[in-house]
Amino acid sequence: MNDFDVIIIGGGIAGSSLGAEIAAHRRTLIVEGENACGYHSTGRSAAFYLESYGGPEVAKLTLASRDFLESPPPEFADHGFLRQRGDLHLTKGDLPELPSQVATRIVEREELERLVPGVRADWKRALLEPGCADIDVAALHAAFLRSFRRNGGQIATGSRAVSGVREEGAWRLALEDGAELRASIVVNAAGAWADHVARSCAVEPLGIAPKRRTMVQLRVTQAGLRDLPLVDDAEGSFYFKGESDQTVWLSPHDEIETEACDAAPEEIDIATAIDRFERVVDWPVERVERSWAGLRSFAPDRLPVYGYDPDAEGFFWCAGQGGFGIQTSPAAARLAAAMLLHQEPHPSVAAIDPAIFSPRRFQV
Repeated sequence: MNDFDVIIIGGGIAGSSLGAEIAAHRRTLIVEGENACGYHSTGRSAAFYLESYGGPEVAKLTLASRDFLESPPPEFADHGFLRQRGDLHLTKGDLPELPSQVATRIVEREELERLVPGVRADWKRALLEPGCADIDVAALHAAFLRSFRRNGGQIATGSRAVSGVREEGAWRLALEDGAELRASIVVNAAGAWADHVARSCAVEPLGIAPKRRTMVQLRVTQAGLRDLPLVDDAEGSFYFKGESDQTVWLSPHDEIETEACDAAPEEIDIATAIDRFERVVDWPVERVERSWAGLRSFAPDRLPVYGYDPDAEGFFWCAGQGGFGIQTSPAAARLAAAMLLHQEPHPSVAAIDPAIFSPRRFQV
């Protein structure tokens, strides 16, 4: 039996970022059921950094992550992971209310027409969030995995954990291939499968619910779109951004309840996305170049969960990151690592109350 101090179940952005923070302090193994880390949600993200997304508590993690994402430590990466884009929150009426710590300015109709040529007349104004940026997700995820390995961490892909038992002060994990592992601490970073992992370890699930999000790449007649701001509406029914000169990435901003699975787009959701897009701009659609779907997993209160389970010794939750797991990953990993290691947090997250994200909040 292979012994470790910590076994992290899940090699996406949650597991890899936390692993990078703790590997130098504990013998750590990432167990990933797929043949490559990041196959599901991490590898299918629309990949933008948006400080207003997720509400005021999530915004604290997002803002605390910006310096790292813009200028990472030289030993982590030789370049940043953000490309400035800006976000226009369109409205036909009242402007949206965003967290107070997020910088914004009002854009009236005349400027809106310059920023989004062809925007339809019923969109009267917008709130610009200039801090919005694209994230190079593949590079960020790869850098976390490199850091994890460099600090002594090990990764086992194609290794699906099927059960876990706590005995004699440690967890014994059984894998699908019959192998067994042992560790003092098990980290549940399994994304959409987080509640499945909890049940397999006889731990009470928290209600982590996977929801399908559809993305479509459209080629349109309008040119000059690569630097288009991210465009969404105050009601949360669509968003799109320029991808190349005549292509956009578009989503109907859907959250379709589903089981944990290898998500795929459905025709009705693609059609819905295009219909909503055509109600925003007068850019004729030439064709759908590709489409895909991913799972975003939410706790019942839509805040992420970081911390030890109150009723299961050595079982640590790192789950429920919704659609903000990538943009919050540096700060979230530092906060969670301090909780897991029982250490003082990194200065960048020292002002954030970890109790807000603890699984203890669900105790009745």
